Amino acid sequence: MITLAVITISDRASRGEYPDRSGPVIEEVLKAAGLPGLQVERDLVPDDPRSIETAILRHLDKDFILTTGGTGLGKRDITPEVTERICDRSIPGLAEMLRWESRRETPYAVLSRGYSGIKGDTVIVNLPGSRKGARFCAGLLVPLLAHAKAMVEGRSH
Repeated sequence: MITLAVITISDRASRGEYPDRSGPVIEEVLKAAGLPGLQVERDLVPDDPRSIETAILRHLDKDFILTTGGTGLGKRDITPEVTERICDRSIPGLAEMLRWESRRETPYAVLSRGYSGIKGDTVIVNLPGSRKGARFCAGLLVPLLAHAKAMVEGRSH
């Protein structure tokens, strides 16, 4: 079984100006992958450090937390900084892979500042906030989830 939280970070979606666009796409990709026993919870918070931190800490009982949004160059794009501050250790290869592979879809992917790390037994990965970027990156993560969980639990290396 894999437990996972998808946290959408968006000022406008959290205010109800438009619906969450990337969170549902990530959940759709994960469920379509047919991962055995997958349980997904979703959350939606504004681009605010306290809100992001509270949401991440609330989901540390999960195997994975995937955030979407707040990884760009805007002044309120602070998801990577908040995530890094929370994590005990980084997983630079995951963030590097997401940027590297995504640049095949758009050259702007290299401007993503997404971070990946571990807090306790939870792997946290920042994904882009666009539907296209979120869909693509979630697809890249699918084949890694079971092995990453096993590694965190000390069952595989």
